Amino acid sequence: MEGPVIASTRSSAATSAERAGLDRTVFFTSISLVLAVVVWGLVAPESLQSSADVAFSFVTGPLGWMFSLLTIAVFGFVMWIGFGPHRHIPLGKDGDKPEYSTISWVGMIFACGVGVGLLFYGPYEPLTFFMKLPPIYEAIEPQSQAAMFKAMAQTLFHWGPVAWAYYALVGAAMAYSAYRKGRTQLMSRLLEPIFGARTRGPLGAAVDVAAIIVTLFGTAISLGIGTLQIGRGYEIVSGAPPLTNAALVVVMTFLGVGFIFSAVSGIKRGIRILSNINTGIMVAIAVAVFIFGPTLLITNLIPGGFLTFVGDLPALMAQSVASSKDAGEFMSAWTTYYWAWWVSWTPFVGMFIAKISKGRTLREFVVTVVLVPSAVCLVWFTVLGGTAMRMEQNGAHIDAAGSPQNVLFAVLDALPGGRLWAAAALGTIVVLFVTGADSASLVMGTLAERGRAVPSKWLTILFGAGLTAVAAVLLVVGGNAALNEMQQLMIVASVPFALVVVLVMVAWGKELNEDPLSLRASTRKALAAAKEENAASSAETEPSA
Repeated sequence: MEGPVIASTRSSAATSAERAGLDRTVFFTSISLVLAVVVWGLVAPESLQSSADVAFSFVTGPLGWMFSLLTIAVFGFVMWIGFGPHRHIPLGKDGDKPEYSTISWVGMIFACGVGVGLLFYGPYEPLTFFMKLPPIYEAIEPQSQAAMFKAMAQTLFHWGPVAWAYYALVGAAMAYSAYRKGRTQLMSRLLEPIFGARTRGPLGAAVDVAAIIVTLFGTAISLGIGTLQIGRGYEIVSGAPPLTNAALVVVMTFLGVGFIFSAVSGIKRGIRILSNINTGIMVAIAVAVFIFGPTLLITNLIPGGFLTFVGDLPALMAQSVASSKDAGEFMSAWTTYYWAWWVSWTPFVGMFIAKISKGRTLREFVVTVVLVPSAVCLVWFTVLGGTAMRMEQNGAHIDAAGSPQNVLFAVLDALPGGRLWAAAALGTIVVLFVTGADSASLVMGTLAERGRAVPSKWLTILFGAGLTAVAAVLLVVGGNAALNEMQQLMIVASVPFALVVVLVMVAWGKELNEDPLSLRASTRKALAAAKEENAASSAETEPSA
């Protein structure tokens, strides 16, 4: 009986969302706030930088404990929904089939969820921890064999299952709300089990506006930084002199046209094709580094790094600002920064993953969204990071390359056919930016059009152009400095979403316990227990022969 009811409700909700059209409050409020911050950066950059520094220090310092506890809670909750009593609940009506093959599904999740971060931080982060170990490993000698395993454990803590649980929570909650409960695909609707109809008023509008703001600035920042890194990669591969700002704007414009075209072409034709191409190139790069790099070391480091991570997980979770001054500085610069970053991207990535996950069970969803990308991250960071650490041990001075993109190209350039792999990495970066930005454009369009599954093309184009314009302005006016200020502001904006994440867990947990499949399972258990109790009572009262 549940299936037809869900289908009818969902169809009605979708039709209503399409009729409703643009949510003027959400749209114009979002645009006004974006313009206000951009104008602030153009007119008074020093004021913006000062304010961003103060707010950022507060979020990553005194509020650091909040992000640490939230991360543990989210990870525990996601493990519960994936492997607990609700694991068989489908993200849709009973009998719904997935729309995408598993390979395409994983590729789109991966390109949207991390993408560029893997290329930029793949060799850089393990190498950084290898050169100077985190405070909890202060007893280990830096640049030693033992330091390699500890560096991989800390890296996997930032990029592994604990981090991916954020995306899984919002993605699964959104898919459940949209495809099983028939609600529109809006962040605000996830809180409906708690606040009811109030999510359709000012409260809901505030949540959706915040989601658009965080998504737009987060993606614009990535586009801006990515353009700088693509420019640097082009210089290294081609031997050309440093690119001017005008040339970088041309690159930005080219990327903007690319991701707008991909977004307008639709998920199936655009994002899926690009994600599949990108996955193939990244696999080729990883295989090349594995073969031409320290193969034996990498083979030993993959299981060793994973087991070190599992064994050290309690200590990694317990590390806090209160541990010591060094721990506080490390948490602010790395771990707390990462948790705030993952929280800030949950609306964008979570909503996109929900769009492509209809028909999956909760167990399948959690295994794929949490464990599969974590396994890929483990292999990727070990292959590139292990190679960078061994090169450093052998006197290649990879650490002297400096920035993440320079470290990546330094590692690739040291391999046979280095220029070829550097060019492949450069192409992959471009594809990753396109897939990430077009996904963001679609999600923002959905939020602005009251949850419409396929937003209007003009709105998608507008948000895509807005992303390009914001990133280009920041790039021309302030370069790295302006982008860093906006990045800090986006991390500060993650604080309200930390509260939203808590409320999502409370609201969704309530709904899962009331799901028909859960109620039927509870009824069966209760009947079985009663039957056993009756049988035991009968055995006790039966007269002996």
